[in-house]
This record gives sequence, structure tokens and C-alpha cells, in this order.
Amino acid sequence: MTLRELERLPPPQLEGIRKIQRERCVLRESFLDTVRRFAHLSGTVALMSGGDHDCARYHILGVFPWLSLRAKSKALEVTKQVGGETRRFHQDPFDLLEQLLDQYACASVDANVPLQAGLLGYLAYDLKDCLEQLPRTSLDDLGLPDLYMVAPGLLLVQEKQTGESTLFVPEFHGEASGAGLKRLGRFEAALNQPPPTWRKRPAKAAFSSGFSRSEYMQAVESIRRYIAQGDVYQVNMSQRFAGEFAGDPFELYAEMYQANPAAFFSYINAGDHQVVSTSPERFIRLEDGLVETRPIKGTRPRGASVDEDSRLREELEGSRKDDAELSMIVDLLRNDIGKVCRAGSVRVSAHKRVEGYKNVYHLVSVVEGTLDEGRSAVDLIRATFPGGSITGCPKIRSMEVIDELEPVRRHVYTGSIGYLSFHGSLDLSIAIRTATISRGQLVFSVGGGITYDSDPSLEYEETLHKGRTLMKALGAIEAGAAPAANVTSVAKVSEAIAWQDGRFAALERLSVPVMSEGFQYGYGFFETLRVERGRPILLEAHVERFARAWRRYFVAQPPEVGWHDVIAHLIAANGLQGELAAVKILAAAGTARAPRFDGTLLVTARVYQPPAALTDGFALLTYPEVRHTPLAAHKTMNYMFYKLAGDWAKQQGADAALILNADQTVSETNAANLFCAVQGTLYCPASAHVLPGVMAASVRQLWARWGQRIEERQLSLAELKRADQVFLTNSLLGAAPVTQIDGEPIPTSGALCDRINRAVFP
Repeated sequence: MTLRELERLPPPQLEGIRKIQRERCVLRESFLDTVRRFAHLSGTVALMSGGDHDCARYHILGVFPWLSLRAKSKALEVTKQVGGETRRFHQDPFDLLEQLLDQYACASVDANVPLQAGLLGYLAYDLKDCLEQLPRTSLDDLGLPDLYMVAPGLLLVQEKQTGESTLFVPEFHGEASGAGLKRLGRFEAALNQPPPTWRKRPAKAAFSSGFSRSEYMQAVESIRRYIAQGDVYQVNMSQRFAGEFAGDPFELYAEMYQANPAAFFSYINAGDHQVVSTSPERFIRLEDGLVETRPIKGTRPRGASVDEDSRLREELEGSRKDDAELSMIVDLLRNDIGKVCRAGSVRVSAHKRVEGYKNVYHLVSVVEGTLDEGRSAVDLIRATFPGGSITGCPKIRSMEVIDELEPVRRHVYTGSIGYLSFHGSLDLSIAIRTATISRGQLVFSVGGGITYDSDPSLEYEETLHKGRTLMKALGAIEAGAAPAANVTSVAKVSEAIAWQDGRFAALERLSVPVMSEGFQYGYGFFETLRVERGRPILLEAHVERFARAWRRYFVAQPPEVGWHDVIAHLIAANGLQGELAAVKILAAAGTARAPRFDGTLLVTARVYQPPAALTDGFALLTYPEVRHTPLAAHKTMNYMFYKLAGDWAKQQGADAALILNADQTVSETNAANLFCAVQGTLYCPASAHVLPGVMAASVRQLWARWGQRIEERQLSLAELKRADQVFLTNSLLGAAPVTQIDGEPIPTSGALCDRINRAVFP
């Protein structure tokens, strides 16, 4: 099926909601223990409230989803559980949310309960790319959905203070009679089973960060320079920790809840990954047309004594830096919700309110408004997402800086978790203090707002304070460690800037693990492309060939990287905007034990000096060692054969080596594809394994466009030498004439190569 056909496919349809069945429920155990009975089921979502704050009133459990939605950028997957029908198509995910909320809109059946039917799950921070045109130079190494939401077939809602619990079961037009009662019966049967006894607690884990302490502090200094230059006023900067995870994700959730029950506590079982969040911050709430957001800025740890605790609270209240930061974000959020709220309705109802939690104090404000007539819940999300308190000000420029300085995509961290109801309400938290478990690994991020007055060392320490609850729950051996120390340095190049695994840094600071299979075996591949005055030539074709090699050798989909953004930033950072440059994209394998790609992605840029032979023509010399290897079909790092061939040719006074196949037919040169022309027909040497050149593909397209005949067949060395013209191509050279093979002159005309190069490099 083509992409165009996929785009025409509508999502799976169910008839609208006919009614919502409402039943009182008496729980004979805690809400947490009730959730435990369903935590192992894919599609289970729990939204629990902790503490005694005014926004922590309800526990919500959603189970038995009848619809699930996943999105990766605009690639959507919607599954209707009845019959297991799945549709995949391309659409703006926010448009789809709007359609689903409209299709299943229904009236509330209990004014005292915030949610009776709707969508539960998360919106990852990276959904920002569906709202704004932003660079993507950081690495998406997790490969998880940008959006995951389910429509539960049964909701359990408990008013926390009274303990009153209510079940809500939607029934649909056209649904089999009694389907709702079956879901209710299934739920009640699970409650009557003996409580689960097998509980695998999280094992003690060691965590490492993508930043060392000094690197994080350098990133803070970079933000301070941006502020001094007037680019931004404040940026939220974070670091991500990662470690192996062996245990039950729900037991981690339970331990965290008991240790520090924050106002917005969430557990999501998405099947192939789980999300656990203990967030204190409400992002956005909509109820009866009233909008509320509660930004948090400013954090202090709780003291070990009453006096120390009081001192830290007073320090937070009197902090000029935190006051300025919070006031700035309040103004940003007033502007954001003002886009969709009634004129004059937006106000700050509370400012600089100190809220105490078990481990920290936070500085909080409350901003309110009234949703304008004709505006929807999704309009509100579009206007405000992602939350300004975890991006910075101004928001778009701050997000650009975040992408530049943070090496990996944030995924759910600083996105949102919560619900969108089918009866017009929503409540989303900011996904901070949030962990994601996937393929035996747990990742979580911590950060803080950086202003000009920020102290880099204190900012780093604040990230550790914020991560303490999760670290304790995991029994972490060490937090904040630098990346693995068993590395060998890449050769030093004076002040040249490269991109490695999402981070821009001087080449002299980069390293690769000595135990990686890329280093030990040359297990990897690369692309080299031409960049003229900042413009990459044939970039899409290079990226596609790179992706083919990735799927072939790593047996996985390549990570999403904005290669154009990476190259643009790299060219500027190296001062190559007005130069002819060579850019190399390289992927090297990591360790065979890793549950996901843990190798090295590297992009370098340098000035390209065309060889003198480009003007005068290339002299080729046939390499005496024939080649036969399937690796030749991809541009792998296993390049020694070609390197030795090229060196040998130059030692013999030639410009390049001509490579023969095992059967003595012509293949290519050590660095380029070959073509020959005979009486207007273009011949491409057929070879069992030869690199499908990007420039060679462009030449074939041009030849066809010019109405000339193209033929691919085996060519002997003698046939090649008798051709009317011989030329070679690669992405740096373009097309270049061959004037000599093994000392024998070859008829040539530079006019043909000039014509090709003018067409490809306009």
C-alpha cells in the first residue's frame, strides 16, 4: 500500500457512545492495591493523587481499552480492540485527537466526578515538532511513540478524602448487547481474586548520565551567553540518566508513591514500555469552560532539621533568581492561554506560593481564564503545549537551544500526562520526576530553569535533588556519573566541531568505547556528501542509503534525526558557510549485549579540496587484488581494502585504483563508481556487490531525461579501455573524466562531465 493510500484511510470507527453506565463500588483494599491487580495489562493507566494539596482530589484507573492511539510525528496507529483492527496512516495527531473527541462526545453523568469517559495517556515533549518548525539535532535513541493514549472500557474514580468510588462503563451504538456488563463483570471478577503475591522489586541499579558534571556546567554557561546576547531570557536545561532495570515497573510505581505521593502520580502500561511519573506540577486543566495552569519555578531541598527546613523555605521565598524566573513564565503562560481564552478573563489568582513536599519546596503560581466560545480542549493544548515552565522564554527560541545542548530527545519528560474527556474536560500534568522503562532499561531526566544569574554548579546540584526520590526507590548505586570511562579518544583536531550522539562538541573531546564492535571490527557504515555554501547536495538520497544500511546491519529502524538541521549547525559552527565542504555521517555498532542501539552516531565537516585530477582527468591503475565481498553493497566502515588500493595506486603514480570482481570483470574504483559511453549508450558495469552510488543514481536519471540509452552489464577491462568515454562519479567529485587506464590513453571530453555537474550542482 502506498503512502498516498495510507493517508486516505480513516481511523477505525465505532458508533458513538450511547450511554455511560454508572455504578457505585466499594473497594476492600487500597486504591494502589486495586491498581496492582491490573498493572500487568497493556493499556492500563492509573492517575493517582498524593499529598493534601488542593489539586490532589481523585484517583483514576482506566482498564480494558476499546481504542488505543500511538503517534510518531505524523505517523499514526489506531487500534480498535474489538476484533483487533489496526489502521496506520499519516495525519496531524492533534487533528486526530479533535476528531475522536468530537466523534465520541457525550454528556457528563456525574457532575461531582471529573472524568467518566475519554482518553488517558501521555503527550511526549517531542510532539512540539507537529506544532512548530524546529531543528532536530538531538538523537531519538529510544524510538518510542510521541503520543500514547487509550480509551478505557471501564473507569474507576475514587474521591480521595471520602473514599467514595464509582465505576463508569461506556456503551456504544451498534455494540453487542451486554458488552458493557461483560466488562463490568470482568472487573469485579478480578477484584474477587486473591491479591497478587509475586512482586519483583526493582534491583539495585547503577546510572550514568549523558553529561558529566563539567559538561552540564558548560551547557549552563552556553545558555548564559545566549541570554547575554539577547537570544533568550530563560531556558529549561536537563540531563538524562539511564541504567539497566530488572523488576516490575508497577512495584517501582508503588514504592515511589509510598515514598513521595505527589499531586499528579501516574502509571502507564503501554505494552512495550511503561511510564511512571510523580509530578507536582499541573500543566493545564479545563473544567466547565474554566482554564487553569500552575507553573512551578524554584526548588529547594527539605532540611534535615526544623531550623534548616525553615531556612531553606525562606531562602526560596527571598530568591531574586527564582522570583524573576517564575514571573517570566507566568507572563508566558498568560499569553499562551490568552490565545484561546475570552478577552479579559485571564488572571493570576496566586503568585509565588510555597508548596512543601516530602523532599523539596516549590514556588508555585496559579493562572486562570475562561475558554472562548467555539474553542475546544485540543485548541487549548495546541496553544500551550509544551508547557512554558519547562521550555523557557521565549518558548520557540528556548526549544531550539534545548535541542542544541541536550544530546537526546526528551520523549515523555516535560511532555504531559493525564486525560482528555469525552464530555469537555481535561487535566494534564507536566511530566517531570518521570521514568520510562523499555527493553530492560530505565531512563529519567532532571533539570531546571537557567537564567543569567544561575550558578552552573548549583544548577547541577539541583538536578540531583530533584532526582533523589526516584534514585532512592531504585536503590541506585550512583547518580550523576560520567559516561563509561573505558574509552579511546578520537584523534585530536584543532577546534573542529563535530556532532556525536546528539551533542555538538570539539573533536578533541569526543570518544568511542573501546569495547564497541564498531571500534573492534569496523562494524558500521557511513555516508560522505558534498555541501556547497551551506547547501547539502543530494542529502535525501544519502539519508535513504544510510537508512538501508542501518536496516540491513542493525536490523532496526534508524533513529529520527534532523540531518539537515545537524549539518546546518555543524557547517556554521565550523565557519564553513561560504566554503565547499565534505560532511561525513557515520554509524558504528556498540556492544552486542545492548537491548537497543548503544553505538556511536557521528557527523563531521571539513573543507573539501577537489583533487587536481578533477581538472586534468583521472589516471587509473588496475589493482592486482580482486574483490568479492557482500559488504561492498553498502558503504561500511570495513574499508581497509579500498584504502590500501587507493594508497597503492598513488604510490604507483596513478590517481585511483580500478577494482575488478572475482571473475575479472570491472566493478568500480577505490572511491567512485564507473561509467563508460559507447556510441551514445551509457554502460554501467554490473557487479555482484557494488556500492549503489548516490551520484551514480543521479547520472542515470539525467541520462534517461536526456533521452539516451542506458544499459547495465558485465564489462571486461578490455571493453572499458575501448569505450568512447570513461568517467567516474561520487558525491564529492561529481562527475570526472578518466584519461588513462593502466598507462593506456582513453579518449575523453570534459564537456560531458561539465554538463552533468551543472545539472547536479547548480
